[in-house]
Amino acid sequence: MSSSRVLLLGVPLDPVTLSEAVDCIVGYLKGSAQQHVMTPNAEMLVEAHRSPAFNALLQKTALNIPDSVGLLKMARWTGQMLPERVTGVDTVIALCALLDSSVPVFLLGAAPGIAEAAAKTLQNSNPRLAIVGCFAGSPKDEESSLIIQRINAASPHLLLVAYGAPAQDFWIEKHLQHLPSVRVAMGIGGTFDFLAGKVTRAPAVLRKFGLEWLWRLIREPKRFKRIWNAVVVFPILVMRHGKGSLS
Repeated sequence: MSSSRVLLLGVPLDPVTLSEAVDCIVGYLKGSAQQHVMTPNAEMLVEAHRSPAFNALLQKTALNIPDSVGLLKMARWTGQMLPERVTGVDTVIALCALLDSSVPVFLLGAAPGIAEAAAKTLQNSNPRLAIVGCFAGSPKDEESSLIIQRINAASPHLLLVAYGAPAQDFWIEKHLQHLPSVRVAMGIGGTFDFLAGKVTRAPAVLRKFGLEWLWRLIREPKRFKRIWNAVVVFPILVMRHGKGSLS
């Protein structure tokens, strides 16, 4: 987004508030260039540390929204500043509350039926919102032609992709050029699950104090490895490497 980006493990993060992130995406939607927006969290930076390809992708995206308290804490530890955590779900809700039929939206990913349920939630909050398509599909190469055909038939300007990182963002990088109507493609992880009510967000007080990971661990013990990477491995890597990357 700008030269003032924060660097953690060599990954650039944009020091934006929620309103600033939404304003930036709205600006992209008014332009003609195609933009890829990502929502990096601590777990994703651990993956980028291990994967040169994922790290390279994070260098090229238009906007990297800081989606975890761990990023804020470790930015401070390295003498940098991220003003607030900006989650993917909050960004999608705030963005879709502003849009009207001039910006058609397509929801791609999650389990069958989840995107449709998420669409109803978003449209209940903003009846002016034009959701022109929902499709689960998968990021597998053999499904790409069908997905591209469906999206192009709907001609959305905003594409929200919920395949989980890094799959969703590699999918966007590979196929965005084949989706000429799309001005902004955004990888949004489990956002549809939250909007559809399949997954319950942690109470606000836990989110405020950076304890959402504990809520997720109690409710979904199978996420232990992912949470370990975010809560333990990530800070250790930053303390070892600072702003640096794979060295």
